[in-house]
Amino acid sequence: MSAIAERFAHIRQRGRGGFIPYITAGDPDLTATYEILLALGRAGATVIELGFPFSDPMADGLVIQRACARALKNRVTMAEVLDVAKQAKSKIDAPVVLFSYVNPVLQYGFQRLITSAEENGIAGLLLTDLPADNAARLAGFARPYGVDLITLAAPTCSDERLKTICAHASGFIYAVSRTGVTGTQQQLSADARTLVERIRRCTSLPVALGFGVSNREQAKEVLTFADAVIVGSAIVQLIETNSGRPELAAGVEALARELAGNGHADCAPTNAKSALAGDPAADAAAISLAVKETH
Repeated sequence: MSAIAERFAHIRQRGRGGFIPYITAGDPDLTATYEILLALGRAGATVIELGFPFSDPMADGLVIQRACARALKNRVTMAEVLDVAKQAKSKIDAPVVLFSYVNPVLQYGFQRLITSAEENGIAGLLLTDLPADNAARLAGFARPYGVDLITLAAPTCSDERLKTICAHASGFIYAVSRTGVTGTQQQLSADARTLVERIRRCTSLPVALGFGVSNREQAKEVLTFADAVIVGSAIVQLIETNSGRPELAAGVEALARELAGNGHADCAPTNAKSALAGDPAADAAAISLAVKETH
């Protein structure tokens, strides 16, 4: 059983839904990425998606596009990102999925990446723009090394296409809640629940729903019909807003705990205002509250 499969089995035994946060590696820098990985682990993440920055992130909205641009400006390399994951490996329980577009992985070397994945703390690989027809060979190579190939399924997929997508996947299926790109939204797409139901007819793998989930109420709604909820833009936006501040990792942890339903310190809006003004006594949870108010 892979590390990701074990993690989902664990939360099922506890009767809980999963929480999968996404961050962009190297935003605002790799030292912060390391600290944020530890923070997300403390917050109870089931799995963590660690995004490799790409110059043309066509599936992502403005928030993650800006994060990629900042990381690329730092000249982040694949070797550096893998080293950060390796450093964090022994300090967090959550398996790390490398989230990338195909080109950076091909440039680094797919075989090189997979054969060193366990050593580098990578439990899964999600290639956003990998066609389902090309997944079989890659999945077959990755599986003996304990690396799950995570595949995406969109509402526009036909039933036959869903069967192909699910046939070569392992770990979990990433259900895309809507057509379009990543980013926060006020309410879930009506297609989300139907898509998860269609995926379940094709596979017994856990189904995690992402794209557009930005607050606890939406996360709770997702967990009434999916095995896990994926949150990216809301977390990346917090990182952007608080880049360079010493309490950045603590603020990410507070928001992640809230999204995961693991509890967080109550905080009034007035405290959120003082936190953003730089009051050293402000609670870290105030940062998450301030970010929520922008959605």
